[in-house]
Amino acid sequence: MKIDISLQKLGIDVNNLGTSTGSNFFATGDKIDSISPVDGSLIGTVTSTSFEDYEKVIKSAQSAFTFFRTMPAPKRGDMVRQFGNKLRELKEPLGMLVSYEMGKSFQEGLGEVQEMIDICDFAVGLSRQLHGLTMHSERPGHRMYEQYHPLGIVGIISAFNFPVAVWAWNTSLAWICGDVCVWKPSEKTPLCSIACQNIIASVLKENNLPEGISCLINGDYKVGEFMTKDNRIPLISATGSTRMGKIVAAEVGKRLGKSLLELGGNNAIIVTPDADIKMTIIGGVFGAVGTAGQRCTSTRRLIIHESIFDAVKDALVSAYGQIKIGDPLDQSNHVGPLIDTDAVRMYSEALEKVKAEGGNIIVEGEVLSGEGYESGCYVKPAIVEAEPDFEIVKQETFAPILYLLKYSGDVSSAIQIQNDVKQGLSSAIMTNNLKEAEKFLSVAGSDCGIANVNIGTSGAEIGGAFGGEKDTGGGRESGSDAWKIYMRRQTNTINYTDELPLAQGIKFDL
Repeated sequence: MKIDISLQKLGIDVNNLGTSTGSNFFATGDKIDSISPVDGSLIGTVTSTSFEDYEKVIKSAQSAFTFFRTMPAPKRGDMVRQFGNKLRELKEPLGMLVSYEMGKSFQEGLGEVQEMIDICDFAVGLSRQLHGLTMHSERPGHRMYEQYHPLGIVGIISAFNFPVAVWAWNTSLAWICGDVCVWKPSEKTPLCSIACQNIIASVLKENNLPEGISCLINGDYKVGEFMTKDNRIPLISATGSTRMGKIVAAEVGKRLGKSLLELGGNNAIIVTPDADIKMTIIGGVFGAVGTAGQRCTSTRRLIIHESIFDAVKDALVSAYGQIKIGDPLDQSNHVGPLIDTDAVRMYSEALEKVKAEGGNIIVEGEVLSGEGYESGCYVKPAIVEAEPDFEIVKQETFAPILYLLKYSGDVSSAIQIQNDVKQGLSSAIMTNNLKEAEKFLSVAGSDCGIANVNIGTSGAEIGGAFGGEKDTGGGRESGSDAWKIYMRRQTNTINYTDELPLAQGIKFDL
């Protein structure tokens, strides 16, 4: 099989996965089976990290940090540059593993690795631009400035749906800032994490750098708790459900640590009478069915003006009729499987709930079976006419279910519907009306961290900060000044006189 060749290129021996921590010792915890949702096959069995293993990992990371923090930032950037070049060489096999272990299409798997490459490029340039501010002091003969120092160990908890890119978003920035990283990936995609660890480990070895700069711990939520409760880890970056994020935030908050949270989304596209229908269909369909609806930025709601509702609905139904579902490694297919049968169950339950609330299913969903669908993880993308106040519509269902909601009046009515959910990640409006677009982007417009005009809710670029508000957690990753979360800010005042004047004119004579 092609996947076997990819595993070999990535340095993965499925018969010897004991060193799942990436350190020079064997993990001793429970076994984790990696089952492909594509065909239900066992890809390999990984050994999870015990608490004793974890302690060794943290000590390795602490030791590496004392060295790494003094390494000039451009030198750290060169390490990231080499990592990015390795990813270029291994883009196809790593993209194939992402597709096979997670279930997204091969094209999306390649796109995810490209995100890793892009953030490496971004970080390399940033390594020469880690800047502070200088400011004028109120005291004569004094200079004030701010500078940034690395935090230490950054703990990363990532989700199954982006099994490699989100880790790279965090590590690339953390590394150029001088931090070392400990990664707890989803237990549903452990081989992707081992592949990434193999790649960065080769870079560290070639440069004679401590392996503790990048550490890997595998396991379920209990292994993640090792990090969230650990005072030695000043920052926890967690990506996943809102429920998980609230637990992480509470635990880290108890010890006054810092949290970077990227949580749930319930993303909408507003479609106004001035929208380009063809663009709307392209953006809406990809946003709704890409990654089988398992993106945090997936389009879950289409808020359509009543005057064009039927036209948009008919075009969507026609487009859904052309969607091909099957093996994601076959590039003729548009949609692969959900991650596992638990996800299938949630998909089915959501459709039952919307029926119970009075929704009208216009493209029937179903769990697919038969040849090519033996894993039991393939489902048919569904379209539902619903009301904005349906309880199920306000929830995030991690599956390809698209809710069509009707609005009347001006764009303010649509914006109110869009904002009337607890999540606040990504949003979009389709319109050629400048006033509507500007209203959507104004302070009275979208309350999401991402607001797009005439593109969909998915497909964020590396250069912009990624993240959302409300139950999405408020964190920002990737571009812009997201690097600052990985550093501690320090204000410095230097007196270059022979006097010691106090601030605010305070007199203290001896």
